[in-house]
This record gives sequence, C-alpha cells and structure tokens, in this order.
Amino acid sequence: MGAVKNDYIRVLEATERHLRTLKADGVRSLNIDSETLSALNAVPPPSKKIHPAVASVNPPAEAVSTRPVKPIAPINGENIPSNGEPPEARTEAKIIPLNAEEVEAAWASLRSRTALCLKCPNLAGSRKNVVFGVGDIHASLMFIGEAPGADEDRQGEPFVGAAGQLLTKIIKTMGFSREQVYIANILKCRPDTPGQFSGNRKPTSEEMKTCLPYLLEQIDLIKPKVIVALGATAVEGLLRKTEPIGRLRGKFQVFRDIPLMPTFHPSYLLRNAALSEKRKVWEDLLQVLEKLNLPITEKQRGYFLKG
Repeated sequence: MGAVKNDYIRVLEATERHLRTLKADGVRSLNIDSETLSALNAVPPPSKKIHPAVASVNPPAEAVSTRPVKPIAPINGENIPSNGEPPEARTEAKIIPLNAEEVEAAWASLRSRTALCLKCPNLAGSRKNVVFGVGDIHASLMFIGEAPGADEDRQGEPFVGAAGQLLTKIIKTMGFSREQVYIANILKCRPDTPGQFSGNRKPTSEEMKTCLPYLLEQIDLIKPKVIVALGATAVEGLLRKTEPIGRLRGKFQVFRDIPLMPTFHPSYLLRNAALSEKRKVWEDLLQVLEKLNLPITEKQRGYFLKG
C-alpha cells in the first residue's frame, strides 16, 4: 500500500504544478470530462494524512505532463501557420521537469484514462482493446502510424500485423530493437467498419482530432529527439497537411519543437515492393539516423541500391 500511496501523491503533486503553470499562463477554468473523472477516481486514495503540498488541490485536473499545455484552440485553416503546424503543436508553455518516478506515475495515469475513453462511441463500442502504444517511454526515436488494424485491436499492441513485422525489420536495420523505440498511432482504437468482416478504413478528421490529446501527452512525456510519421494519415493527424506523402517524405518538419520525418507507411511497401520505393524510405531513415547523431555504416548506406 505504501507504493500505491506514494504514486498517488506524486500524481497529485505533479497535477498541482500543472495547475499552477496554467494559472500563471492566465487560464481561469478547465473542462474535465466524465471519463477523466472516472479514471482519477479509480486511483486508490491515500490515507487520511494528505501531503501538505497537495491538500488544496480539489478536484485534481486532467493530465500530468512534462510540458503542461494550454487548452487546445479550435483548429481551422486560419489558425494554421505557414509551416502547417496546428495550434496544439505550437504551445509555448513552461516546461516543468519531472523525475523518473513522476514520469512513471504520469504515464500510468495517462494509460488508465485512455483505457476508459468513450469519446468516440462508435469506436469504443466496436473495439476489443485500446491500443495505447509500446516501447521505451524514454526513447530518443518515436514512430507514429495512423490507427490499429484487426491484428492490433485483437492483441492490444500497435504494428503487429504484416506491416508491423516489416516495421520491426526496418527498426532493426536502423540499429535499434523494437523495445528501444516507442511506437504509437494517431488513433488508439480501430476505426469501426460496420457491415464489414475484414478491411480497414481511414480515421476521420474528427476522430483524429478527438484522440490527438492522448498522443500529445505521450510525446511530451517521452520527449523523443526525432519522430517518424508513417504515411499520409499520420502526417495529416499531426500537421493537418493533406498533401500526397510522396511530396512530403524526405523533408523534415517540426512538431512540438521536435524534428519530424514523414515517410511511406510500411503497408505501402507491402503493396509496392519495388527496390526504388524501399530505397526512398531508407533514405528518409538515414536522415533520421544522422539527426540522432548516430554512426551509419557503409553497409547501411548501401541498402536497396542497385548493384
């Protein structure tokens, strides 16, 4: 019980810091949905002795974050600057460093809230699992795809089907293991396909906008040095850009002050296995390795080149 109590207090202390930062930024009210309150109520309460630093916090606010964020402004074309970064990606809030224990507590709180999410009733009603993400929460490299498919929904883990197996090979070729990076999706539920027994559909803009805050919290806690956006849908969900991925790939973008590399989704390479297309993706990832200041072998530089 001592560990649970300490975790609870750490979450509340971090929440208090979050509230103080919001207050300093001029925020005077917060909207907390019923799912968030349910998740917070699910945390075992501490004993009657409340830590003095958190005695005044009632009720606790949603989201413990390394980078407390201001309420997300409505997204429309007029609010998007020339670089295509949506307002929630540009938040200039004060950064409150968290120690390892605080990050773990914040991560656990985020996971529990995500697992209870009912914001998209059609998705919540058809899903088997919420696909939160997988990997190292202290990773320097983060991969973001679009949404879980049938295999991912069944297993509760992203990128486990055929495209996921190819992504794992790509990660290993880069010199990482799957456990050393973090893998997530824009959507944490599989898009429902009423009346269909197979196949997937693209998430709607509204679904992506609704689910995005969970991903933003993950990014703020992980603080990756580089993000790889896999496919046009991932780029659209993050940057609100709808240009063809063939035009966007290979050119670094900026998302929440983090370099972001758009590239083809692994499923594209399954459909088009031409050596030239594999080389395009690999050239994008060589740029990622360079951005991470990692050594690149001659063997790596020569992959997918014609002999």
